[in-house]
Amino acid sequence: MLYRRFIRPILFLLYPETVHAIAVNLLKSTARIPGSRSIYGYFFQFCDKSLEREVFGIRFKNPVGIAAGFDKNANCYNELGMLGFSFVEIGTVTPDAQPGNPKPRSFRLPEDKALVNRMGINNSGVEQIAENLRKNKPGIIIGGNIGKNTKTPNSSAIDDYIKCFKVLYEVVDYFVLNVSCPNIGDIKKLQDSDTLIEIVNSLKKISGEMKTSKPVLLKISPDLNNKQLDELVDIALTTGIDGFVATNTTVKRVNLKTDHKKVTAIGQGGLSGQPLKERSTEVIRYIVNRSGGKIPVIGAGGIMNEKDAIEKLQAGASLVQVYTGFIYGGPGIAKKINRAIAK
Repeated sequence: MLYRRFIRPILFLLYPETVHAIAVNLLKSTARIPGSRSIYGYFFQFCDKSLEREVFGIRFKNPVGIAAGFDKNANCYNELGMLGFSFVEIGTVTPDAQPGNPKPRSFRLPEDKALVNRMGINNSGVEQIAENLRKNKPGIIIGGNIGKNTKTPNSSAIDDYIKCFKVLYEVVDYFVLNVSCPNIGDIKKLQDSDTLIEIVNSLKKISGEMKTSKPVLLKISPDLNNKQLDELVDIALTTGIDGFVATNTTVKRVNLKTDHKKVTAIGQGGLSGQPLKERSTEVIRYIVNRSGGKIPVIGAGGIMNEKDAIEKLQAGASLVQVYTGFIYGGPGIAKKINRAIAK
């Protein structure tokens, strides 16, 4: 209530990337204060044995995590854990550092409780991100969301995924292949069967040669049709993909309350938040039914409150991730969701 009525209106006067930087710095600085962990725990964490679950071989203390894009460079994952999240997906990580698209590249649609971003996978590069994780041991489950550099042609994309996979292997708990970002040229073509099978098989082979295998998941677009989803499920069953993240952002602009001229002026980018809620739930339900429940799904897209999270779980998701709901709902969202699930 305090966040929505007083803090959010002030923050929303500032540019989204500026607010993000302020929030991360504030979170990190307050976490250094003696006794802060107990204070954070009291206000933002809800613990209950019923929330624990094992998914693709990993034990999660609760089913609520932060989606890729918030902690791109692995700078604040432990602090996010203090806010009650049980896992954080870092990235998207690419082999080489890249600045992303020109600013402005992130926009709010408050009337729709939505965001539009065309960040362009800006990140510090896999070597630096791996070093960040080594220097500050994670006290939380870490997912490594990996992709290709913008300059890398699709014909060489597999090399980028392999490099990220190898460098991050010892410092993350699971991997997510981002082949559905709407802001990187023709990356979505990597969802085509032959290319995707080659990438997945290569990574699974590497994982099989390690002392401990790591789950490999696939993040998919909400803009795929049923035939395309069928193909992805078949690929998953054939290659042994360990799970899906459903879904990424959408390029569609359907049934928005925001003035059409404003939306048009913003231009291209992936839309996230409340307008994505129904479609992402549809995709989750379809994948679960199509696979006979054999492939775990992390539900993402349009989770703005505890009701939305429960809807994703009832559709068949094993875990959920928030991002835009975190921005609009504030730091107490994980506690609210976990408490509702426990009830």
